[in-house]
Amino acid sequence: MKNSHYFDDDQVDLKSKYEKPKQPNWLFRRIYILTWIRHYDREKAISDLIAGITLGLTIIPQSIAYAALAGRSSEYGLYTAFIGSIIYVFFGTIPQVSIGPTSLMSLMVLQYCYEKPIEIVIVLAFLAGCVELLMGIFQLGFIVSFIPSAVNKAFTTGTSIIVALCQIKNLLGVKLKGVPTPKAFFENIKVADATVGITCFVILLALRQLSSVKFKEESPATRRLKKLLWYISISRNALVVFTCGMIAYFWIQKSSFEAIPITLSSKVDSGIPTIKLPPFAFIHDNRTYVFSDICRELGSGILVVPIVAVLANVAIAKAFVKDGILDASQEMLTLGICNVAGSFFSAMPTCGAFTRSAVSQASGVRTPMAGIYTGIIVLSALSILTPYFQYIPKSSLSAVLIAAVIFMVDFKPLTELWKTNKKDFISWLGCVIVCLAAGVEMGLLYGIILNMIFVLLRLGKPKLEVNVKKSDNLIYVHIKPMSDIYYTGVELIRTEIKSACVLYRNDFPIVLDCSRFMLFDTTFLEMLNAVAKDLRENNVLLILQFFPDKHKEFLNGNSNIRFANDRTLSELIVKT
Repeated sequence: MKNSHYFDDDQVDLKSKYEKPKQPNWLFRRIYILTWIRHYDREKAISDLIAGITLGLTIIPQSIAYAALAGRSSEYGLYTAFIGSIIYVFFGTIPQVSIGPTSLMSLMVLQYCYEKPIEIVIVLAFLAGCVELLMGIFQLGFIVSFIPSAVNKAFTTGTSIIVALCQIKNLLGVKLKGVPTPKAFFENIKVADATVGITCFVILLALRQLSSVKFKEESPATRRLKKLLWYISISRNALVVFTCGMIAYFWIQKSSFEAIPITLSSKVDSGIPTIKLPPFAFIHDNRTYVFSDICRELGSGILVVPIVAVLANVAIAKAFVKDGILDASQEMLTLGICNVAGSFFSAMPTCGAFTRSAVSQASGVRTPMAGIYTGIIVLSALSILTPYFQYIPKSSLSAVLIAAVIFMVDFKPLTELWKTNKKDFISWLGCVIVCLAAGVEMGLLYGIILNMIFVLLRLGKPKLEVNVKKSDNLIYVHIKPMSDIYYTGVELIRTEIKSACVLYRNDFPIVLDCSRFMLFDTTFLEMLNAVAKDLRENNVLLILQFFPDKHKEFLNGNSNIRFANDRTLSELIVKT
């Protein structure tokens, strides 16, 4: 047959023509800027400048809002944005990824550091960075594989709902603590705050649609107009926040702080952050905190925060990676360095943000160098604009947060998973409910544990296909696993073989397909020896198909065992 030599079993030496791409030097892979900076040119620099400025206009209002979500003043969000953007330039592998404050990390900070000193938040950033660094050093990127897509989607949806619900009170000017009754909630709505918040929210949604405006005719003028509308759309957060701040500022200049009817942000310390060691010991409200006290206050957050950050960062990196090859360990190392370095600048825990990464992609970013320009813009805001942040209405920041997260709420899995996979549906629904009822870390833990139970059940009860087949007028029973078999499924195979022998009264030989047997260990070999012994007593032949040669010697003591593949199976049955 023509070209039949392509299917020969002999190994073909193609090294002379086909070689794997050479891996970059270890130093180049770890300090990743060295792999692309040599090819950096003017065209890439212009693209990165535009993307960096665009991202800067996005990250400043988001940082202020995420700091408020975490229960902290605005400057801590900007410290986080500045250091994350700069560090990722040198170690990051994906140009689109934007490291900085996120709704997810702010929610984690709120949960583990609620009404606790800011020093504890800074130490949390340091400890989270250390855990992430260790995960990267020991190449533990595979841990993310234990979190299935359904759980990841549920986690994102649950977190987004929690963020939106947390901000409803600020949006409407409600100042009650805890979860108020519906009556108390509506009685305490401030009309002025609610008007500003709802107006900002509607404007943000309207501006978001500008990027999708289509024109009937394509011309240079319409292309320029479309580009302008796109810039307005992605800068919507900055436009809304700064406009509200300016209105409040001029209002106060004409009257006073007391005269303004809306709730404003708290006063912000001005200036660029100073470099100092994380506060491993400090005094707050006449109480001395040492490192062990801080760890006790943080509890499980020391592990949960870095794992959640890694999950989010790797998921974003996977979405934007070019060639499908992602160095998850390098991303973990980079995230760890960002958090450890950030703790020296009084930053909060940080990770990648999908919305900002999407803005970078749409802005035409070419390399991580865009982070330098973003960092410069954030530093400029810290040194020049911080005195004016106190004029930003809280309700406008809440509108920014809600408008950002509502589009991350995805209920499509409800219908899709119900039709395709009931187990994934249970995982998704359960994870969302647990996130809302018990917290995001418990929801994530629930999803991971439930799916590990599903995996263990599948390993313990693998699917087997049992058929009676005919070859050259001879009949045999063929048992073929439909999934990988580990030692946990050994007893099921033995039971199926016994059932087949009883059903067919030991009249036919048993052919067991071993191609999906994984990790041949003592349990496997003992089972096969025991089955062969049982069949020998009834004069039944056991044929092991695709059995590895290196393990055959352990079964040579059984006279009724034969070994075969597809080519020799029929011949072997006839001969026997």
